[in-house]
Amino acid sequence: MCQKEMLSTLKDPSTRAILIVPVIVQSILFGYAATYNLEQVPYACVDQSHSRASVDFLAKLDGTKVFYRVETLLNANEIANVIDSGKALMVIHIEPDFASHLEEGERGNIQVITDGRNTMTASVASGYLNRIVDDFNRSWGGNLDAIRLETVTWYNPNLITRWNFLPGLMGLLSLIQVLLLSGLSVAREREQGTFDQLLVTPLSPAEILIGKAVPPLIVGLTQATIVLLICRFWFKIPMAGSIFPLYLTLIIFTLSCTGIGLSISAISSSMQQVMVYSFVLLLPMVLLSGLATPVHNMPYILQILTYADPLRFALESIRRIYLEGCTTVEIAFNFLPMLVVAVLTLPLAGWLFRNKLV
Repeated sequence: MCQKEMLSTLKDPSTRAILIVPVIVQSILFGYAATYNLEQVPYACVDQSHSRASVDFLAKLDGTKVFYRVETLLNANEIANVIDSGKALMVIHIEPDFASHLEEGERGNIQVITDGRNTMTASVASGYLNRIVDDFNRSWGGNLDAIRLETVTWYNPNLITRWNFLPGLMGLLSLIQVLLLSGLSVAREREQGTFDQLLVTPLSPAEILIGKAVPPLIVGLTQATIVLLICRFWFKIPMAGSIFPLYLTLIIFTLSCTGIGLSISAISSSMQQVMVYSFVLLLPMVLLSGLATPVHNMPYILQILTYADPLRFALESIRRIYLEGCTTVEIAFNFLPMLVVAVLTLPLAGWLFRNKLV
């Protein structure tokens, strides 16, 4: 019996693919995407000292393989823009009296502004910067206290991991539930033998598609609401933004997830296939979303692949709305990739229903 089951499993081409391909793909993704080692830390600087000491300090940063400068700011008023846009993970602000304090044997203060919307990467980046400061202090007359860093973390002052992770659960749990519910809807009809009957009803394929899409959409929004209430009232995580852009993001996101789920359901002949396809797809989507590790720390080819992942843009929008207080206009760019996924997958699912290609 064991021999028969093993042979039947290995002789099925689709089963062989399921056994081999996900292992390879997920191992590669975990190796490249699931890492807290920051290989590149984008930073901006405001050098108001313009002295040899400040130039030497920034040269040490630029000379590393970790820190790379994305912008040189003219004044402190430009800091908010580079942090809010995610262009820089931190900003180095060197004050005008930096060099004079060092020459007088006093401490030179450098203000470091980090992006607290991702607590883990902000902490790791600050640790890297402290090493650079220690090296500079040793080279500057051996005074280990020559420079003192004043670290300010925006949007999450105490670097509480819960503040970063829990709002992201609104998108993650919606993805899981919507993908499974929409994926199982058509496959269940096939197993019960009612799908062909559904196709000969007076309902058009578009109406069938809407009927299959609305329930998962409602379930996804309901679960996101539950998570929102837990974040706000149980864990007391303050919400800086408003409800309208948050729910607009969730509606567009769940719509794209519904399209993916219905497309999976349309090409699956059983509920078991839907479960396998869904879980094979879920892990890469979560890894590439930036939920745990930053997207800009991934290899360039993986960063390109994230544009096909609606969870990436949903998480970015939710975090910016919840923690930063962004408006609809400020996150409107994130709607486009999610809408493209919805526009492609929903008509595809309807076409597969109509042509019965399974």
